[in-house]
Amino acid sequence: MTFTEWFLFFLALQVIHFLATWKLYIKAGRKAWEAIVPIYNAIVLMQIINRPKWWTILLFIPIINLLMFPIIWVETCRSFSHHKRKDTILAIATIGFYLFHINYFSKNEYVKNRSLEARSSLGEWISSIAFAIIAATLVHTYFMQPYTIPTSSLEKTLYVGDFLFVSKFHYGARVPMTTIAAPMVHDTLPFLGKSYVSDSENKESWLNKLSLPYMRLPGIQKIKRNDIVVFSWPADSLNLMWGDKSGKFTYKPVDKKTNYVKRAVGIAGDTLEVRDGYVFINRKRTVLPDRAKPQYFFTVDTGGKQFSQGAAKRYNIREYRFDNGKFILNLTDEEAALIKNNPIVKSVIKNIEPKGTFNKDLFPHSPYYLWSNDNYGPIYIPKKGETVQLNEKSMPFYEQVIRRYERNNLSIVGNTYYLNGKIATSYTFKQDYYWMMGDNRQNSLDARYWGYVPFDHVVGKPVFIWLSWDPNAKGFAKFSSIRWNRMFTTVGGSGEPFSYFKFFLFALMGYFVINYYRKKKKETK
Repeated sequence: MTFTEWFLFFLALQVIHFLATWKLYIKAGRKAWEAIVPIYNAIVLMQIINRPKWWTILLFIPIINLLMFPIIWVETCRSFSHHKRKDTILAIATIGFYLFHINYFSKNEYVKNRSLEARSSLGEWISSIAFAIIAATLVHTYFMQPYTIPTSSLEKTLYVGDFLFVSKFHYGARVPMTTIAAPMVHDTLPFLGKSYVSDSENKESWLNKLSLPYMRLPGIQKIKRNDIVVFSWPADSLNLMWGDKSGKFTYKPVDKKTNYVKRAVGIAGDTLEVRDGYVFINRKRTVLPDRAKPQYFFTVDTGGKQFSQGAAKRYNIREYRFDNGKFILNLTDEEAALIKNNPIVKSVIKNIEPKGTFNKDLFPHSPYYLWSNDNYGPIYIPKKGETVQLNEKSMPFYEQVIRRYERNNLSIVGNTYYLNGKIATSYTFKQDYYWMMGDNRQNSLDARYWGYVPFDHVVGKPVFIWLSWDPNAKGFAKFSSIRWNRMFTTVGGSGEPFSYFKFFLFALMGYFVINYYRKKKKETK
């Protein structure tokens, strides 16, 4: 929906609210016109139901308002002596239209100073759960979101099985576009039957109705080169993600696409190139943070001999495969140099794909560009306000940007381009783009396959690891696989990560001790 459509929808809601409550406002000693004035009517209603005025803010926050509206309907019913369980059920089941019955047919009077205490333990329990969900959803959506590392694309910087807190406020929280969605879940609801997206026992957690245009709250910083970023995978669609054979290509809403985490090796305005596996930005080899550990596949010839357990541990050899009796190891350059000094090693060769062969899987998927994973580019990363020329060689890079990400009507007739019905020879970008790659250079599905990441797909910045364990461990073995040295460590920074876990334990113990003595002191009084 556009902003104009949302404005008309908002006005319609105000009319419905007025028709459903104007007599109730009068019963409460207010004026009928106060029920029709947008925002002000909500502030007055909070006074009528004896709730804080700041609740009004929650009514205008997407997702949060889905939880608040039922509470307001029930509170309004109770303020006019409709406090039976039947009234609560009807208020929620009729999505608030039960207020029409109370407004026009009920003779119950307004209770000005009604008790806000729950009438039963069940009601108190439900109320506590509801506001806990609201608070958690507010934090999850706009401040900090938990996230799990599912793949090894950033291995040795972030491990599979790391549980992160991702900051939404560093780059600015993205306002949810899908306004009708379950709180605190991403794209699916478990255990609710077959999904049309996949064969799993999941159901979509969202409805593609009443969607908001893209909006983002102000951030405290911009994405810097080599930042680790969580983003919505641009290539995610019902077709591509789940192997749909129907021929349909239906895109999921941006905020419900699968979340990925990669390193922003290139930012808007950069020219990027990969030479023999190394990233060059604006013709200079990029300098990575010291915690970044780029890895490549090496062929290690030992003449058929095995590494000892001590050597394997020293060289950090955990996963390997054989090719013609030789080890294929995923190593950093430093690890490869260390292994080369082992007396049983005859040779160590980095496996590099040369440039010159067309790989249809690599962006921009055009035979004009004979690039490989390890020798790629140069490629320009679009920047907001910058203009590029449109021709048969540039169009493979920018066609999806123009059509999908910036929502233009693009038609191509021969070598002529029609942009929103007019002939175009150039295009000016409307937002910034980024180039996201994994540190596990030859074992990462990243921008080399699907191209640019628009800023409107950015979710947030990983800042903290609160738990880390081996996801493949089963049962009690999972607890023994906990990586204690990674718990409560920061994602950014330099040097070896420092664990703040013991400080957390001391603070937690202090809290319980102080709380215990406060309780004892209160009981004594």
